[in-house]
Amino acid sequence: MADYPVLEILPALKSALATSTRVILQAPPGAGKSTVLPQQLLDEPWLQNKKIIMLEPRRLAARSVAHRIADLLDEKPGDTAGYRVRFDTCVGKHTRIEVVTEGILTRMIQSDNSLDGIGLLIFDEFHERSLQADLALALSLQVQSVLRDDLRIMVMSATLDSAHIANSLGNAPVITSSGRQFPVEIRYAPREADSPIASRVATAIQRVLRDELGDILAFLPGAGEINKTSQLLDDAGAPGVVYPLYGDLPFRQQQEAILPRNDGLRKVVLATSIAETSLTIEGIRTVIDGGLSRVPRFDPRSGLTRLETVRVSIDAADQRAGRAGRLGPGICYRLWDEGTHRGLLPRRKPEILEAD
Repeated sequence: MADYPVLEILPALKSALATSTRVILQAPPGAGKSTVLPQQLLDEPWLQNKKIIMLEPRRLAARSVAHRIADLLDEKPGDTAGYRVRFDTCVGKHTRIEVVTEGILTRMIQSDNSLDGIGLLIFDEFHERSLQADLALALSLQVQSVLRDDLRIMVMSATLDSAHIANSLGNAPVITSSGRQFPVEIRYAPREADSPIASRVATAIQRVLRDELGDILAFLPGAGEINKTSQLLDDAGAPGVVYPLYGDLPFRQQQEAILPRNDGLRKVVLATSIAETSLTIEGIRTVIDGGLSRVPRFDPRSGLTRLETVRVSIDAADQRAGRAGRLGPGICYRLWDEGTHRGLLPRRKPEILEAD
């Protein structure tokens, strides 16, 4: 197996899981925590040949991670490693690693509240603190406390507030891994323009296509802005091939955005926050961050939850910048100035604090 940085802390992690039922792993992007660790834990005595369930925040990440684990095992998805997401399941009778989206685990607990046959739950990218992830963790802790004192729970992230989470999990041990991140140069805008985000991102993409080498990943808040930016690039006759990347796209189109091209044409990927974590998009050297994301917020006037466009937090901006340093040195253009950056929230708020 390749020299993944996370293998350096594998003995410490195995020791922690042998003596504690709750463990936190902090590892930066590129360490191999999502794709390497699950298979390395399959033969641990405490697992007793039971399954490992790993939660990913998005369907694309769940499918991609399962495919990557299968590739590392020289198998097909559905053999030792498979996935379960909404409307799509790829598991077999011999599957022992299941990568699932967060709502799937909640339904698993509802149908079998002892989680029979499962020995380890892994919460990947927990820093995103979605409502479903927090609910799933709360239910899992309840299962562990009441019915399954042998059940292991591991929380993983690159930018997690590990001390706070460790305290919430009863002073769980924290294991920290180094990463394999290449240097990323951060470039801020001299001032923040008043033009629409799609126009600013399209202008930045055209400048990068002219001045830099390699493929481009640009972050926008939603599908509407992605389509508008794509149209602006097309109208301007920008070189390269544009790929949208957001949650509602068919899996085949999402894969086209992730996989490298073989014809030498430059690729421009226009993505929502779906591309922040758990994905390596081949060929990306430059990230353009519009600085906005769309999150669910409860509106007390209507009594409904609605999507609201907000500024990213510092940890999300760091995750986005890291996409440019997965395979080599890169550049991240942030379309806001340094003064604005200092005023950003350090971490995103847990969705459960702002949902109905």
